[in-house]
Amino acid sequence: MQIPILSGIYADQAPDFRTSYPRNMVPVPKVQGISNGYLRPADGIDLFGTGPGSCRGSIKWNGVLYMVMGPSLVRVDRDGTVVELGAVGGTGHVTMDYSFDCLSIACDGRLFYWDGVALTSVTDPDIGTVIDQLWVDGYFMTTDGEYLIVTELNDRYSVNPLKYGSSEVDPDPVWSLLKVRNEVYVLNRHTIEVFDNVGGENFPFQRIDGAQVPRGVIGTQACCLFAETIAFLGSGRNEAPSVYLVASGSAGKIATAEIETILKGYTEQQLSEVVLEARADKAHQQMLMHLPDQTWVYDAAASATIGEPVWFSLTTSVVGPGTYKARNFCWCYDQWIAGDPTSSRIGVMNSNISTHYGETIGWDFGTLMLYNASRGALIFELEMVVLPGRVQFGKNPVIWTSYSLDGQTWSQEFPKAAGKQGERLKRIAWRRQGKFRNYRIQRFRGTSDAHVAVARLEAQLEPLAA
Repeated sequence: MQIPILSGIYADQAPDFRTSYPRNMVPVPKVQGISNGYLRPADGIDLFGTGPGSCRGSIKWNGVLYMVMGPSLVRVDRDGTVVELGAVGGTGHVTMDYSFDCLSIACDGRLFYWDGVALTSVTDPDIGTVIDQLWVDGYFMTTDGEYLIVTELNDRYSVNPLKYGSSEVDPDPVWSLLKVRNEVYVLNRHTIEVFDNVGGENFPFQRIDGAQVPRGVIGTQACCLFAETIAFLGSGRNEAPSVYLVASGSAGKIATAEIETILKGYTEQQLSEVVLEARADKAHQQMLMHLPDQTWVYDAAASATIGEPVWFSLTTSVVGPGTYKARNFCWCYDQWIAGDPTSSRIGVMNSNISTHYGETIGWDFGTLMLYNASRGALIFELEMVVLPGRVQFGKNPVIWTSYSLDGQTWSQEFPKAAGKQGERLKRIAWRRQGKFRNYRIQRFRGTSDAHVAVARLEAQLEPLAA
């Protein structure tokens, strides 16, 4: 009997069935002859460089990686060398964009430019407090939460207050600006409006009425360009926060009931600090949602293949939730480079390991309920079919399993050796696993030492009653 492993189930005290998603294991819907999908270890993180503070944003411009780390704008060279270019100050995440001849940074309510030689800022008081910014059609557009503000075409340091625009369908504040197919998406708290450049002497952008979306974003960084559209965390009026994709004037929900339940565990203030970002790699289209103590990932490509939303979590911890120490991903120098939100480290992603900066982390996943039509069963053997033998030299990793008969309380853990380096024919099986009279859930966990891909879970059962 094959037991599904791409997502599991458990119960809480509501009573309610809850979904358990893999942690630090990536669901891959790929037919390989053993099953129709498998779990592979999430990429590890190697140290690439060290900067003047934690990473607050990154961008690739003219083939070079730039980051805001701590109070400074820095250049990160191909060999990991970090060069400080100037101080932008402030705290919290920044927004970075670029034109033909300069890099722009919205930081601490101000707009900065880096032209390759000097770091300067806009001092025109008419720009107000800069919450977010982007470059479009020769203009740098910013928002102070109320107005849409553009710099002059012939002078990026100058702002004409007679050329202010506004997002007026709903009186909710403007939180973010994004550009899709050269149209500006203005993301308010409860609505999204789309603007197109029509020229003219005053504000040069005009609202596209038919493109309005009746839901909005919860915070400035809680949205990102993803799968040729926009993903965002937010809601409409009188709705609980959820995760959506913008599509043809509407917002389609991609959050499951489990993800929405997790979001309800945070306050609106906490969610307003959430950062969303996208990463496309190895046929995956991943949207990463960085919550205060964990990161949840939605895979659009896997979801399209399976026909239901595919989610998993990433953490830098051995057991349970923990801040994921890779953020602000940027494809540069032929590799994925990311900052550490908790320290001054810069990391590079490495699929050959599972450790984070040399530190051991953990992974786990659960199964759906085993239910033998109320007849129960004896479990003679559980075999985990894996790709073993790819662990670090000298390691002798262990994988543990436990079970639950009620969805809440769990048995003691049963260990099994996962195989040393080179043991590519290793079979991992737990024998004499007892019985269940109603239903049973199985759970498995390991550490980054057990760097294995899990293709299938097979159970040998015998019914207790005919």
